[in-house]
Amino acid sequence: MGIDLGDKRLNQRSCQVMEALSVDPQASINGSFTRWDDTLAAYRLFDNPAVTPEAILEPHYQATLARIGEHPVVLILQDTTELDFTKHPPKDAECLNKPDRFGLYDHTHLAVTPEGLPLGVVGTHVFDRSAESLGKTLQRRALPIEEKESYRWLQGYRLASQVHQQCAVTQIVNVADREADMYDIFLEAQAQPPDFTQPPDFTQPADACDDAPAANAPAANAPAANAPAANASAADFVIRSKEDRRTNERVPPAEHGTRYAVYRKVRDEVRASPARLQKTITLSQTPKRAARQADLEIRALPVTMKHPKNRPVLADAGLAAVDCNVVHVKEVNGPGDDTDVEWWLITSLPIESVADIERVIDYYKARWTIEVYFRVLKTGCKVEDIQLETTARLKNCLAFYQIIAWRVLCLTHLNRECPSLPCTAVFTDCEWQSVWRVTTKQDLPDKPPPLSEFVGLLASLGGYNNRRTEPPPGPQPIWVGLRRMSDFALAWQYFGPPSQTYV
Repeated sequence: MGIDLGDKRLNQRSCQVMEALSVDPQASINGSFTRWDDTLAAYRLFDNPAVTPEAILEPHYQATLARIGEHPVVLILQDTTELDFTKHPPKDAECLNKPDRFGLYDHTHLAVTPEGLPLGVVGTHVFDRSAESLGKTLQRRALPIEEKESYRWLQGYRLASQVHQQCAVTQIVNVADREADMYDIFLEAQAQPPDFTQPPDFTQPADACDDAPAANAPAANAPAANAPAANASAADFVIRSKEDRRTNERVPPAEHGTRYAVYRKVRDEVRASPARLQKTITLSQTPKRAARQADLEIRALPVTMKHPKNRPVLADAGLAAVDCNVVHVKEVNGPGDDTDVEWWLITSLPIESVADIERVIDYYKARWTIEVYFRVLKTGCKVEDIQLETTARLKNCLAFYQIIAWRVLCLTHLNRECPSLPCTAVFTDCEWQSVWRVTTKQDLPDKPPPLSEFVGLLASLGGYNNRRTEPPPGPQPIWVGLRRMSDFALAWQYFGPPSQTYV
């Protein structure tokens, strides 16, 4: 792993814990170890004050940065998921969205290629809320962004810009859903870059409800006045819009009939523009909709957005407006059952050509990868079943599972995108050879099978039918297959024939 906790024994124990938890991501901590001494050592590791989530994840962060530098474009997806420990909360657990619900929020930054290959986690921010902070969002709306829980989205954008500075040859695009629709991100992307000599601090716990003050929130770097329109040091962004913002253009008084200043809305301006392209896409089945073909009409327009009404101080700073591009994706002749597709995407990427517009849409569609990552973390690794006495121990344990969840997700994607890759690039000889014999009941082949063939056999151990007409397996049968493979490989190593070697 390359982990450095300042003690050789702690480093060795961390590697042993990672290996044990990886064998069966769905097993409990007790079930991951065969001896009580090893189980107790794992608990002591989680409780050691020298062990922190940042130290556990640091080698993974550095390896991820190295992988990012090998690609021309990388998307940094940021999103938050809820981890509910209400049934068995730690003794110092704080709240989720209600006083009687206990747990943590995991805000993750996942690096992926535009094709969806997960490269690794580049940052995490795990936080909770105090009971006293709930229900006070409206009272705190006028507070500075640095004192709000939503500050994490701006920190996430800054983290993406830091990654861009560390991987200068790679274009970094920060992609997020509607919660990240924050004027501060657009302003910072257009302004001078913040000071990235120190990485953004994601270690401070937030002690607030949505848009409420975060405990010990780090101070923001103020954007410079009269900044240039473009910032080569900042990351690009594609963010789904939640707010219908104002433009800089006023509506003539004769049209609105009041003495107050009224400005045109961004969405009205985009709707009035001509359609740039039309396309048909296939929507997969979800719990809310059946699979269907969707006809889309797409518009794109550069806009100048005026500062929010509750932020007049921005005008005094000379940064009252930002220039962005807006892409509007709307389903026509949809079913009208609240499943119709409609995306308002705000981006710093160009929209001059049809290819440019399609690229923006494809980047946003890649955001779904982080939803799959959260599903692997919660369903595949069953992190919500972890029972530890304190929140600090829970966060340390969660850091190991975040790496494991990425591995499962990465294997799923490699199987789909690199099917001809030799399986030995991912699996050891005792792993693939034992699975081959168990699933095929045949002698070992003359050479290792390609990854797609082997992963089909592996997933069949988790319920995948492995028929030629079936699509590649998803994460669930793969993580079940990995669990069973570990048992077969161990038996093969100790009791089976010598592993056959290949040149």
